[in-house]
Amino acid sequence: MLSYRHAFHAGNHADVFKHLVLVQVLGALLAKDKPFFYLDTHAGAGRYALTSKAAQLHREFETGIARLWHGDAGPPAVQAYLTAVRVSNPDPELRWYPGSPRIARSFLRPKDRMVLCELHPQEARVLAAEFAADRQVRVLHQDGYQALKALLPPLERRGLVHIDPAYERKDERRRLLDAFQEGYRRWATGIFALWYPIQDRAGADAWLRRFRELGIPRLLAVELTVLAELPWRLNGSGMILVNPPWRLDQTLEEVLPWLWQRLAVEGQGGYRVEWLGRA
Repeated sequence: MLSYRHAFHAGNHADVFKHLVLVQVLGALLAKDKPFFYLDTHAGAGRYALTSKAAQLHREFETGIARLWHGDAGPPAVQAYLTAVRVSNPDPELRWYPGSPRIARSFLRPKDRMVLCELHPQEARVLAAEFAADRQVRVLHQDGYQALKALLPPLERRGLVHIDPAYERKDERRRLLDAFQEGYRRWATGIFALWYPIQDRAGADAWLRRFRELGIPRLLAVELTVLAELPWRLNGSGMILVNPPWRLDQTLEEVLPWLWQRLAVEGQGGYRVEWLGRA
């Protein structure tokens, strides 16, 4: 229990996909002058040194962020994502990979705020130190699912909830679904972004079917797989987006083919943009 450490996987293909999507959502929140609230239920350590022993063990970043770092310009959505990563890398060399907290922090204006939850004791300590002097950021050492009940709806009335567990518990999907429904009941107008791993197509389809059955009016699923289907490995990942920003589906339909070409292994895998519910 609580054995997962993201430092071993920082900057891999799943991170690139997930954070590119988050950047598009966060950028859309800036379109209005009103403040927004960001909640990360499984925040991790905040950022990760790619020179660390953990990151160097499997060097997963080499088939993820490194393939984009020195590549061609790419679509605007890719450039926006790379700009957010460069905030943690002021010199040209890729030394750090920012987790979702650092990605989100780069979008906060003085009137915006975020709350970061992390249950793993060591990760929570690192995360607290990362944002110790930041008055716009609150770090909580607690189960992020509880925050969906305790912190929603926020005073700002607009913003994003990012739910990104490690899926190391056998009952993780049930806990996530129950917690999400509670959060959505409290804040039906908020944006929710829920990440999920893809190991086999049948499992992913069953997961999406459970969300489709909720009858939520604005529900978008996006996926990127870079390997052929094998049930014991991470072949790709997906994001379920509730109340996604206007035209996000079109943006992702344009950028995912480009991203798949850069990250796929010998043309394996694919991409998907599908509305599970649309008002």
